[in-house]
Amino acid sequence: MRVVIIGGVAGGMSAATRLRRLDAKAEIIVIEKSGHVSYANCGLPYYIGGVIQDESSLLLQTPASLHARFKLDVRVSTEVTSINPTNKTVSLRDLKTFESTELEYDKLILSPGAAPVVPAIPGVERALTLRTVEDVERIADRVGAKPQSAVVIGGGFIGVEIAENLMHRGISTSIVESTDQVLMQLDPEFATLVAKEMLTQGVQIYLSTKVVEIQDGVVKLSTGDSVSAELVILAIGVRPEIELAQAAGLTIGARKGIQVDEFNRTSNRDIYAVGDAAEKTDALDGSATLVPLANLANRHGRVVADHIAGRTVRPVKTIGTAIVKVFDLMIATTGWNEKRLKAAGRAYQSIHTHPNSHAGYYPDAKQMTLKLIFDPTSGEILGAQGVGIEGVDKRIDVIATAMRGNITGPELADLELAYAPPFGSAKDPVNMLGYIAENVISGLLKTAQWNEIEDFTARGFELIDVRSAGEFAFGAIPGAINISVDEIRERQSEFTSKNLLVYCQVGQRGHTASLLLKELGFNAVNLDGGYLTWSNSPELLNSLVTV
Repeated sequence: MRVVIIGGVAGGMSAATRLRRLDAKAEIIVIEKSGHVSYANCGLPYYIGGVIQDESSLLLQTPASLHARFKLDVRVSTEVTSINPTNKTVSLRDLKTFESTELEYDKLILSPGAAPVVPAIPGVERALTLRTVEDVERIADRVGAKPQSAVVIGGGFIGVEIAENLMHRGISTSIVESTDQVLMQLDPEFATLVAKEMLTQGVQIYLSTKVVEIQDGVVKLSTGDSVSAELVILAIGVRPEIELAQAAGLTIGARKGIQVDEFNRTSNRDIYAVGDAAEKTDALDGSATLVPLANLANRHGRVVADHIAGRTVRPVKTIGTAIVKVFDLMIATTGWNEKRLKAAGRAYQSIHTHPNSHAGYYPDAKQMTLKLIFDPTSGEILGAQGVGIEGVDKRIDVIATAMRGNITGPELADLELAYAPPFGSAKDPVNMLGYIAENVISGLLKTAQWNEIEDFTARGFELIDVRSAGEFAFGAIPGAINISVDEIRERQSEFTSKNLLVYCQVGQRGHTASLLLKELGFNAVNLDGGYLTWSNSPELLNSLVTV
């Protein structure tokens, strides 16, 4: 059996090496257009920033090493120009000699990846993209010339990573983002935390702004402003490389990726597709989605190899778990965000917490911000987000695992998680999310969100700050009256309404106050996440960024 794989890196190489472990006799040929077949794509921004100093650290395997260990026939700098499914052949062109050949296959695996989106902006040829080792070498050469200024077009995961690493190189860097926030995967109150960190570190941010022209050393913006840019990097996003599949008559899905079944087979049963070019199945609603992440590419490469080898295969759906580092912050997300749920018309409930990464009495505990989104009736976990200096990764990973295991929001309270003061709390932040979810679903606790305050006050709710007088003096929500939680019993006569919207710093004292007020005969609603969540609202960021 001859298996031809078009494209290496995560998906293609995972399929090739797994298949070799399962079948010692199969002829496995890997065709790679670039000069490198196996490299750490996600590490490329950190090579630009000098965090990874040796380029060879990014190169995981070479054609020689893959042949020595796995007896793979790896052909780099070779382009597949067409696929003939009827004859089961692919046409090849050597990019060094320009010699054309034809290669037969029994099974074909497509792993062509995705290409950077390059908009039709005047002067866009002056901009660089980051996708391959060759791309990072071009950018590294430009960075080595010590430019004084740079503009990154796009504020997604790659954009913020590149901006951070350019700043590490001492280059004054701006991000231009056409939407109203960075990291569109996040809800706005979390994106605000990321933007604040970037601003603190010296990155200039332009939101709701487009680049209209790239000139020599200058970028022209839709606002009429000009930004100095000796280096311009495009990080708008990527699109699946579907041209070969399309020309071969394979079905292209609704998301403009290669449509595949649960075994990653295309509409032609002898052709598979994996990685960024292939559509995935969303675990929450079964719809087609595009998730350009290495872990899924690796997993689907293994699925394809197992299916070709005749092994039992578990279908893999995606919940879109991802994480990114932005200076001192780690930002992680899984599942759907509020924006997507709202657009889909799906009922949901959100809760926010601001716990410490480990026990507060143990030195160097760091505060984080977590958000859990769940079905208000069943408790099904729909998504989660986290931002903080440490501890965010393991909390989002636990929640992602809970989603995979169909554990509900309230059941997070039951998880037995490793605890010692240097690592966590007796009530872990994940457990606390479970307790709050249980209180909300059971009806014990009524909550309001940070963006609903005006709605509640318009309905006659009196806004009560139950923090201490010192905290209130340091900063409060406009229109609030300060009566601390410890004074509620004695000062309840001061309330002018039976309907009260109460808040504290993070929500915990507000919870206590709202239950006490409920016992005293008031209709009390707790502001979810407290003053700290409200203070991260996008409106408060507008004075700091260009919008």
